[in-house]
Amino acid sequence: MPNQAPPQASPPRALRWAVAGSVIVMIAAGGLFYYASKMAAAKRLANHDEVLVTIHPHSCEPNALTVPAGRASFRIVNRSDRAVEWEILDGVLVIEERENIAPGLSQVINANLLPGDYTITCGLLSNPRGSLHVTPTAASDAAAKAKPSMVAFVGPLSEFRVYLSSQGNALIKAVTALEQAIDAGDLGQAQALYAPARAAYQRIAPAAQRLAELDNGINARADYFEKREQDPSFVGFHRLEFALFQQRNLDGMVPVAQRLVVDVTTLKQQLLAQSLPPEQLVSIVVRNLNSIADVRASSGEEERYSHTDLNGFAANLDAAHKVVVLLRPLLVKSAADLLPKIDSALSAFEAELNGFKLKEGYASYDSISAEQRKQIADKAKALAAALDGIDPALGLSGL
Repeated sequence: MPNQAPPQASPPRALRWAVAGSVIVMIAAGGLFYYASKMAAAKRLANHDEVLVTIHPHSCEPNALTVPAGRASFRIVNRSDRAVEWEILDGVLVIEERENIAPGLSQVINANLLPGDYTITCGLLSNPRGSLHVTPTAASDAAAKAKPSMVAFVGPLSEFRVYLSSQGNALIKAVTALEQAIDAGDLGQAQALYAPARAAYQRIAPAAQRLAELDNGINARADYFEKREQDPSFVGFHRLEFALFQQRNLDGMVPVAQRLVVDVTTLKQQLLAQSLPPEQLVSIVVRNLNSIADVRASSGEEERYSHTDLNGFAANLDAAHKVVVLLRPLLVKSAADLLPKIDSALSAFEAELNGFKLKEGYASYDSISAEQRKQIADKAKALAAALDGIDPALGLSGL
């Protein structure tokens, strides 16, 4: 009887299911890849008007830009090895900025620019500065002619100058007390006086941060210098903070503290000497709140050695409260429906910070969880968004 070939065994059921599953996964992966590609293409199309600027360790590419007046978007890509900032300056005044851009990542800066010539900073404070030329457009010419009367803003702007003067005096007094403790070699007293001095600065920080050079001497973090904490140009509050809370040593800090007294005294003088356009009264506060939301709340980098960030956030909120108080009479007349949203956002941010209040000051920021930091950032972002509606409501929306 001839030998018959044994019948072939059918593949096990588990193997058949595995093969089928692999095919399904491959199809799904292909679909996801196609979807992601389409989304990326759509994003590139939506952002085709972004001006791309790449920060290298010692330069920016390009470092000379030309854009039309109006709203411009700049995508800043950080190809250096540290967190950096990028600013648009009008003389000594900061028009727009983005700080703490992490290595390998990018951030978008949106700016509403008037025609003229501006300077741009590029990463490290020692890097060469660039130029930004903004050309006029029909829309910018029309906007210049359509500006509302400034008479209504004389009162709020005058009162804001009074606020800057009184808070400037408080800052000088607080920094002088800090300098005296450092001069006496009293580390404990100097540590206790650091947070009140920083809070005094943060109450005028939205205005102070317009003065780029002076603010760099007072408030720049170590990352913005070539040799970080060891760089001779690293001075101001954060150099003292590093000595007080990280090194716990006052050696060599007397000249740094003395210079800080001189710088904050000059700051008060410059703030009163510089005119503040009505359209910047709210925008400087919005920029400050967005800095909390986008950078400072999540990273804790503002007060990385002392962890007194919450004291600064509360002082920034004081400045926001002041601006709303000054503009409330105008808003009651022109945009009463906006006030409940603003007041609600103010109260929500204040309540969030009050949850961390202690008998003296606020909790140390290194004790705040990631979820709690997110809640703080969300409240700051919501307040910034609410305040951002003020200028359009008062006819100050610009271009």
